[in-house]
Amino acid sequence: MTESKPQFLSVGSGPHPRQIAYRHRTGKGPTVVWLGGFRSDMVSTKATVLDAWAAKAQQGFLRFDYSGNGESSGDFNDACLSHWLEEAIEIIEKLTKGPILLVGSSMGGWIALLVAKALSQAGSDRLKGLVLIAPAVDFTEELMWDLFPDPVKKAILTDGFYMHQSEYGPYPITRLLIEDGRTHRLFGSEIQPQCPVHILQGMQDEPVPWQHAMRLIDHMPQDEVVLTLIKDGDHRLSRESDLALLVEAVERLCG
Repeated sequence: MTESKPQFLSVGSGPHPRQIAYRHRTGKGPTVVWLGGFRSDMVSTKATVLDAWAAKAQQGFLRFDYSGNGESSGDFNDACLSHWLEEAIEIIEKLTKGPILLVGSSMGGWIALLVAKALSQAGSDRLKGLVLIAPAVDFTEELMWDLFPDPVKKAILTDGFYMHQSEYGPYPITRLLIEDGRTHRLFGSEIQPQCPVHILQGMQDEPVPWQHAMRLIDHMPQDEVVLTLIKDGDHRLSRESDLALLVEAVERLCG
């Protein structure tokens, strides 16, 4: 399927203005907002499948690329969670009205919970639900820094970055990313999204182990949480059966 051309929203001021690429499908509410994962973009498999579902269901759907990723401006080496959170909040505030449903994949799950926190602190009741796919809460510390051997930590502190080799190719892990992530940690205190939550988690997920999702649930004692464990699922959860579970979860919370 050919993607439409993106539109752009200017976010940030001073030394860090960014042109954020987005695609917005108008429709009935709640508007479903896609929050992608680390180094992902809005034309990923899961985002595209949800867009096709939204078109068929005539549901509002909004997706975008974080700065330094996809079709948005900026250098990935200069970006961090604070920037991506700011972009998510501004995209939602400026482009949506009425109720919203956040769908966060991996890092996007962390950002979704941080957006929920910001909405709650602002006294907003717009958030109607969260669908979290392998939510990588506090991943810069829990799943990166704490697991890095000393030579990697030394390189990050001394050189400002470390080139991580992954199955998707090499990419930098910057000192900015690690240190900024510490300012947004959620574990250690109660998490209160104040809406229903559905978590999809593969049990063969190596980057974000299923035990991480269980720890997240322990931090949300006051909200309705549904956990779907997929015994043979990996981190991507992009098989046809996985995608069907994702659409089903979104449909349920959309009502």
